[in-house]
Amino acid sequence: MTLAAEGLLTDEQLHSYEELGYLQLDSFVSEEWLDRLRAASAEFVEQSRSLSESTQALDLEPSHTADAPRLRRLTSPFLHHETFREFTLEGPPARLAQALLGGPARFHHSKLNYKWADGGEEIKWHQDIQFWPHTDFTPLTIGVYLEDVDDEMGPMGVLPRSHRGPLFDMYGSDGRWAGSLNDADIATLDLEPMAWLQGPAGSTTVHNCCMIHGSVPNNSARPRPLLLQTYSAIDSYPVAGIGANGMVNRTGNIVVGGDATQNLTIDRRIMHGAPDWSAGGTPTIFGSQHSKT
Repeated sequence: MTLAAEGLLTDEQLHSYEELGYLQLDSFVSEEWLDRLRAASAEFVEQSRSLSESTQALDLEPSHTADAPRLRRLTSPFLHHETFREFTLEGPPARLAQALLGGPARFHHSKLNYKWADGGEEIKWHQDIQFWPHTDFTPLTIGVYLEDVDDEMGPMGVLPRSHRGPLFDMYGSDGRWAGSLNDADIATLDLEPMAWLQGPAGSTTVHNCCMIHGSVPNNSARPRPLLLQTYSAIDSYPVAGIGANGMVNRTGNIVVGGDATQNLTIDRRIMHGAPDWSAGGTPTIFGSQHSKT
């Protein structure tokens, strides 16, 4: 029995994700999980009070102070707290990824974007896949709102069906990486159908890696913490040497819900790749071909 058949998702929801490129599930995550996630998050907010500048884990807004902490992001939360690890690799988002991807999934990375109160920064229109290209376009990101989110708080906006459109160049006119679409490309888009994903705490969003999305500043008096985790199909692999793929390293190849098969599909051709030798060293072709069985 598939996860979808068990009641995690309906056939209509699966079809909607394939057609529109996104999904919104109100109150998907339980209050028990939310309590644990909020408590874990609060630990890092408290830690940030002793910091005057960003670290590898905690990205601070320029106006951050000990008395008035303002966090932009906790990077790779699953590496820094057992609650985040369990949630991301064993909890609701891992199960949801498997349901959407049709079986075991490959985890890539996670982050907690705080979008602090009273002006938490906007995220300009962009696509994700250019940041961390894979061997296919199955990667998806699952976001969980830790608090209630309304229009004033800068909810994430997604452009339906844009996951089937062009992949835009996100370098600036000066040749430097900008991480967002340029004004000329934005002018070619019809932004009227933009869906603003809001809802009560525990609401969960899913968007495909090719989806155009972003968010406006948070003008409310409340932070808008959004916990994000990215997964791909089990036979989808990050391309080394481009964007963030080198930074996620081996943590970007954790398989949830099963075991790695070493299968992958490129240009509609399926291959069964060699074992992962990174931990034990690469054998020579002579050793492989002439080893005793």
